[in-house]
Amino acid sequence: MVSEGLAALVVDTNIVFSTLQKEGITRKLFFFLEIEFYAPNFLMVEIIKYKEKIVSLSTMNESEFISVVYKVFNKINFVNERLISAENRKKAYEMCKDIDETDTPFVALALELNIPLWSGDKKLVKGLKIKEFNKVLTTDIKRSIIATP
Repeated sequence: MVSEGLAALVVDTNIVFSTLQKEGITRKLFFFLEIEFYAPNFLMVEIIKYKEKIVSLSTMNESEFISVVYKVFNKINFVNERLISAENRKKAYEMCKDIDETDTPFVALALELNIPLWSGDKKLVKGLKIKEFNKVLTTDIKRSIIATP
């Protein structure tokens, strides 16, 4: 079960990397949560770019990796970045430019859809909170998004 009110999340590359690398709490939550996941198309580029690193950090062979990527990608609604308003892209860039510009599409999508960003990137989360962007769930609090019986 998911906490009331949480219907969708934007997932960033860090969360998907964790989901792909190992059987852990992130992977369990990713597949257990009955919510909609969203990500910009840029996520696919990041996974392809770092495929070798992900496989080397996991216990999977390439065939198993492809199978898990398929399952993960099937749970994500990918959004073309061109569909995000210029206003939200600019706002996200301003928030991310001195943290990590590559996170801009994820923050922009969270702004566009008005849903939280799920990130395991502590530097990003800290930087966004300083800039008063508080719609972010972290790996430290991910257990709290599951409702207790």
